[in-house]
Amino acid sequence: MVGNFQPTVLVFLAILVVGKAEIYIVTIDGEPIVSYKGDLDGFEATAVESDEKIDSTSEIVTSYARHLENKHDMLLGMLFERGSFKKLYSYKHLINGFAVDISHDQAETLRHTPIVKSVERDWKVRKLTTHTPEFLGLPTGVWPTGGGFDRAGEDIVIGFVDSGIYPHHPSFATYNTEPFGPCSKYKGKCEVDPNTKKSFCNGKIVGAQHFAEAAKAAGAFNPSIHFASPLDGDGHGSHTAAIAAGNNGIPVRLHGYEFGKASGMAPRARIAVYKALYRIFGGFVADVVAAIDQAVHDGVDILSLSVGPNSPPATTKITYLNPFDATLLSAVKAGVFVAQAAGNGGPFPKTLVSYSPWITTVAAAIDDRRYKNHLTLGNGKILAGLGLSPATHLNRTYTLVAANDVLLDSSVRKSSPSDCQRPEVLNKRLVEGKVLLCGYSFSFVVGTASIKKVAQTAKALGAAGFVLAVENVSPGAKFDPVPVGIPGILLTDVTKSMDLIDYYNTSTPRDWTGRVKSFDAVGSIGDGLMPLLYKSAPEVALFSARGPNIRDFSFQDADLLKPDILAPGSLIWAAWSPNGTDEPNYVGEAFAMISGTSMAAPHIAGIAALVKQKHPNWSPAAIKSALMTTSTTMDRAGRPLKAQQFSETEVMKLVSATPFDYGSGHVNPRAALDPGLIFDAGYEDYLGFLCTTAGINVHEIHNYTNSPCNFTMGHPWNLNSPSITIAHLVGTKTVTRTVTNVAEEETYTVTARMDPAIAIETNPPAMTLRSGSSRKFSVTLTARSQTGTYSFGEVILKGSRGHKVRIPVVAMGYQR
Repeated sequence: MVGNFQPTVLVFLAILVVGKAEIYIVTIDGEPIVSYKGDLDGFEATAVESDEKIDSTSEIVTSYARHLENKHDMLLGMLFERGSFKKLYSYKHLINGFAVDISHDQAETLRHTPIVKSVERDWKVRKLTTHTPEFLGLPTGVWPTGGGFDRAGEDIVIGFVDSGIYPHHPSFATYNTEPFGPCSKYKGKCEVDPNTKKSFCNGKIVGAQHFAEAAKAAGAFNPSIHFASPLDGDGHGSHTAAIAAGNNGIPVRLHGYEFGKASGMAPRARIAVYKALYRIFGGFVADVVAAIDQAVHDGVDILSLSVGPNSPPATTKITYLNPFDATLLSAVKAGVFVAQAAGNGGPFPKTLVSYSPWITTVAAAIDDRRYKNHLTLGNGKILAGLGLSPATHLNRTYTLVAANDVLLDSSVRKSSPSDCQRPEVLNKRLVEGKVLLCGYSFSFVVGTASIKKVAQTAKALGAAGFVLAVENVSPGAKFDPVPVGIPGILLTDVTKSMDLIDYYNTSTPRDWTGRVKSFDAVGSIGDGLMPLLYKSAPEVALFSARGPNIRDFSFQDADLLKPDILAPGSLIWAAWSPNGTDEPNYVGEAFAMISGTSMAAPHIAGIAALVKQKHPNWSPAAIKSALMTTSTTMDRAGRPLKAQQFSETEVMKLVSATPFDYGSGHVNPRAALDPGLIFDAGYEDYLGFLCTTAGINVHEIHNYTNSPCNFTMGHPWNLNSPSITIAHLVGTKTVTRTVTNVAEEETYTVTARMDPAIAIETNPPAMTLRSGSSRKFSVTLTARSQTGTYSFGEVILKGSRGHKVRIPVVAMGYQR
């Protein structure tokens, strides 16, 4: 039913020339495969019940798919001369429409054709850019219940719409694992590498396809760097696939050192690759929608999306109604669980790029591992910094030399040689055997300079090590430790950098021209290879996008909590592509340690695979509920979660976190396998949510879903989600929820607490549920005072057999 939605204009900055062909997403009358009920003579129904898989190989489905594609081709052929347009894709499974490269005038012709429901211009998307399994308790708490790591995620297929995969990486290899049998439920194809003529698949990787028609039509695609195949030319896709489903126990080796063992969340899950993102420009919604459409048709169980829009769609005002979200609504209808990165716009409010209730929106946490190092100066001061490097020789100090003082030619000063990116401008005789002092410039922020290059410069000059000092913090600066093969440290604290500079200047005598007479400053670099484990973890990462969620692009607050859940997303070790250029510090490496909600989403995709493995018949909403209601709002020391935030002086500080930072809380995989109760929902519930959301045009909903608004949910906050949000609470409102017992018979007591500005009551106080049965309960909220800020609370259902089910409550009260 979501076939005939109205796609949004996707703002595409690369093509602004009037009269030039542009890419449009067009939807037309008629149901897609997922919701066609057999209304046409000669074509039997292909629709599935909510949460059911489509048999994509059946003659009924393939026949109706051919009919839809013929209809698309016939429409274009009737309206336009051959050669004046190029159809890029036919969308048949989740929506009924096509992507086409046409002129503005042709788009207007389509817009005024009766059979056409919507014509919208394409828009761009971007990537939302180890130790984690142990931190999450998987090896001891979850994998044994599924048969150990060698069975964790068995026969679950995770689809990745990303930048492709490097299939030769040990994280995806099959030579050291028990052989993978056939995966009969998955029908996707494997492209062949055009250079080696070898398949991208190996049993672990069961599908590999690429989607670039929109990128090519836009002139953004360069086959020499983007690869017209599923090969990862970026690194991001290999990284996300390995986080969710990489093999267990793969040694992470860089520069001759091992940084531990990497493993995916579900090491036996299968990987299906749908490459639609590319280095530099990101991707286009027309390609991404085609990839999602194909993935669901092929039979994936779970979709991992570390991708979000560059900007709001230009014509659709409602956040939930655009080609991307509407396609995903049909995916959920077909039984596919969808995890999407929340976005990296934090720590500022309303920065989410994932809005809809059918999607699981994932925020990013910092886990318990920190890579710290220190620089010891000759005056006894010890300066803390970041350094993923070996130490200089013990019991020995080294002369310190600043890059600006060892130039071969002083005329190169104007090209900022202090960032140590070019060894050829520095005097090797003066640097050899010493510690080279370099300056962290804005070039590091924009990516034209890298710590890796500093290390290469120091090594080429024979230096004993290097120090990179931050003298002022540029907006957007993100200081992550980078593995290097020689002793090195990054001083991120400006006061520590000043301590170093003061010591160096007072210890370095100069003549009247400023030339150094002798280098007398000395120091040594500590060992930064071993991480320190912090009990304050997890914390919400500074970059992780924050709520409140918005219902439209006028930024009106939604009656729906986002993000949904928190998962590790900072400094995550995982596979990298040797072709990858996404991170300058990891060019040519086999592993990378990077951060982003891009890394958090595949953690949830992999854990969802473990839940799906144990409960194969659960709906996407049931899996999402299990993850959310069992999550934790406490850190490892038993204190309430903290969130990284900017202070008034733009220095990072920790503040008390709220559901707008973490959703329901940090994921707890062991508890999610046995949640006790679930809050289930299906396609019609989501339609009810849309139909009761203020400001949505009923005709627009019909265009997206082909369904009338005849649902009696009353208010969007009555959607049966495992959270409660009322953005505008006037007086008293009563919210209902239905829980289903997925364990043995149990009696639950229902309690609630809330910030003082809002009174909260629940009814009934207790209820007994047999296995498989459902019960309703109500939550009544009353605004006591108008504070102008949100109040937070929770409802807790505590079971007699030990289950604890918790849902967050969020509301802003107004006086009548």
